[in-house]
Amino acid sequence: MNKKKLLLLGSALIPLLIAGPVMAETADSAESDEQVRASDIIVNGAIEFRNRTEDVNPVLSYDLEYFQRFEPVSVGEMLKRVPGVTFTSDVLEYDGVQMRGLPPGFTQVLINGRRAPGGEADGAFFVDRLPAELVERIELVRAPRADQPSDGIAGTLNVITKESATFEGGFIKGGMLINEDGGVRPSGAIAWAGRLSDSTSIWAGFNYQERRNPKEKVSYRFSGEPTTSDKSFPGNPATSNYITDPEFDNFEAQDDTRDGTDISGNIELTSQFGDGGQFRIGGLFVNTDRDEDETSVTLEGEDLDFDEVETQHEDIDQKTYAMTMDARVPLGFAELGLAAGWSGFREDTDVTVFVGDNADDFTDVELDDEDSISIKDDEFTGTISLTFGRDTPLEIKPGLDLLSKTRDGGQSGTFLESDFSIDENRYAPYVRATFKPSDEITVDAGLRYEITRRNVRGLQQVEDDNGDEIILPVRNSYNDEDLNPSLHLRYAPSANDQFRLSMARTVRRPNYDLISPIQEFETPGDDDSTIGNPELRNEKAWGVDLGYERRLGGNGIVGINFFYRDIKDLIEHVAIEDLGDGNLYTPRNIGDGQTWGIEIDFSAPLTVFGMPDTGLFANYTWLDSETTDPFTGEKRRFNNQPHHIYNAGFIQTVRSVDASFGMTISGRSKSLESNFDETISLRYDPDLEAFVEKRFGKNFVLRLSAQNLLNRVKKEDFRKYDGDSLQQVLDARAAGDLDEYEIERERAGRLFQVTLRAAF
Repeated sequence: MNKKKLLLLGSALIPLLIAGPVMAETADSAESDEQVRASDIIVNGAIEFRNRTEDVNPVLSYDLEYFQRFEPVSVGEMLKRVPGVTFTSDVLEYDGVQMRGLPPGFTQVLINGRRAPGGEADGAFFVDRLPAELVERIELVRAPRADQPSDGIAGTLNVITKESATFEGGFIKGGMLINEDGGVRPSGAIAWAGRLSDSTSIWAGFNYQERRNPKEKVSYRFSGEPTTSDKSFPGNPATSNYITDPEFDNFEAQDDTRDGTDISGNIELTSQFGDGGQFRIGGLFVNTDRDEDETSVTLEGEDLDFDEVETQHEDIDQKTYAMTMDARVPLGFAELGLAAGWSGFREDTDVTVFVGDNADDFTDVELDDEDSISIKDDEFTGTISLTFGRDTPLEIKPGLDLLSKTRDGGQSGTFLESDFSIDENRYAPYVRATFKPSDEITVDAGLRYEITRRNVRGLQQVEDDNGDEIILPVRNSYNDEDLNPSLHLRYAPSANDQFRLSMARTVRRPNYDLISPIQEFETPGDDDSTIGNPELRNEKAWGVDLGYERRLGGNGIVGINFFYRDIKDLIEHVAIEDLGDGNLYTPRNIGDGQTWGIEIDFSAPLTVFGMPDTGLFANYTWLDSETTDPFTGEKRRFNNQPHHIYNAGFIQTVRSVDASFGMTISGRSKSLESNFDETISLRYDPDLEAFVEKRFGKNFVLRLSAQNLLNRVKKEDFRKYDGDSLQQVLDARAAGDLDEYEIERERAGRLFQVTLRAAF
């Protein structure tokens, strides 16, 4: 579907959405700020739907109750049910969120409106580390205002943790995760919110969660591309469906078990003072301790002779901390806003790899590789703003956001020694003007000027003229200034309808590995080297969002949104020096790309059919893009961006027995990934989930939920090309000369959860 057809489809759909729904009712769209009792949301038969917000910029908001019935363990499991979000993780893993199908680094992750530093070099935050128990609601910000960070070309995920201002009472939770193979892992949580005085309230919560994900993976490798029937998950190679026209190379069977514990908690204190003043202070921590054990057995040749066994153990220790405080101070002529915060991330990971050649004893192995990763990341933030004309038709808000970041990273092991440090300071003055001449029209315009000062230092292990290993210091600095305007229009002709048009400039900051001035050998080709470039500029995008929402009944909503992003200064690798057999490469800003699509979501009770206790949920996203491959120079889509993402489900409340049940099914279409020496085709089977719950009085609810009921399979096909240098690899790609074709299939089995919650 080209862009012209996309616009024609939008022109056809919008009138249908305006005219179609017959169950819309007039209702006040403002969200209540009143406190709710724990029992009203923990033990409640009412079906919750997506919130309707009156933000002038496009924001989708989902309370925890929208997801809670299916008992998500993490934020990642929550996000697979919202429009335009997908993952390329292993089965039952939901870590690097991809809004609109773009790589995780294009999505900004915030916790309570502030950045969440993580261990990923591309700046992504693995959302599977955030327990769902901490969350009050999830916000998807499709386009930012001037007083919001400009990061997030694909969009921004803002995780709002529970707070005392909107919650009263407490709850206790106990549960078990049960794997299909019989493995059991416990979980528990306790939380309470109440008042310390007439003006001061408090929230405190603690969560303990053990998780286990045992996966099976098989790989078939050939000298060329085979013909496959691919009817099911391959098991015994001798009875597989694969037709080995090219020469069969080897078969690998792998067991991969991820087993760990997450301990987390958050606390918040809110105090009201004066005439509308408020002071709030809070903090959270997430501690992840995880073991990953893999055992791989390789059989080679047509007779499947034993080749080798490899075992790998990965010990991961990750910690995330955050402390924030903010104040709202009425001054009479204006309102003063103050905020400050600290976020920290710590990681210590140790990896050991053993290899053996004894088919009868997998413990008879020798150490093959050792590797350790240590990361320390700290961010200090501050904000000051003045808001003039609040509650008047014209509101002006100037402000200043500050950020100071330090990141120290080191890797040591059998094959690589490196150490680097990044210091970054950002200054972002902004001004935002909001004009609301009537209840129907709101115009929001703003300018945000982001100034970046970055210093990079590193230690590089190299060989001197005598062949001895020496350590050399490397350093560089970079300054960048970006003016990021934004314009948002909201038109609400009735209490049931609202249109939004947004235009904004957003940025993506370079991968830490790419700006670290350390030379890596044997990459991208065996005879090539790559050196980082500290002078990489931010990737920048101009974006447009056009959306329409209609209220359905008292709770339902249907929405459609069109988006387009024109991305400049994409980072690509280029050759800068001939090394003889190979080349020296470095990343530079030379590329561009575009992405566009349609996002549709629907959630509503079937009140119009006399079924108010039946809720339907569905969303569908169509995506497309175009960029230039940095190695081949050919036009292609962004890596791993599917064309289609979908989710549909229902919840049924049975009032006669005070129980509920429901199901959701979700999935995505195939995607492709192009690297310099291989291309990867990725697809997943659909994912089916279900729950059933029984409520006992006003304070207890027992819930059974199940994931992966269809025992979905992750399917990857690798086309691999050989060569000692990049040019030789590209010549092989152009000629279609495969060095190896690999078929890989992975599954994890079904996962069940039993949970008992008690409100007080």
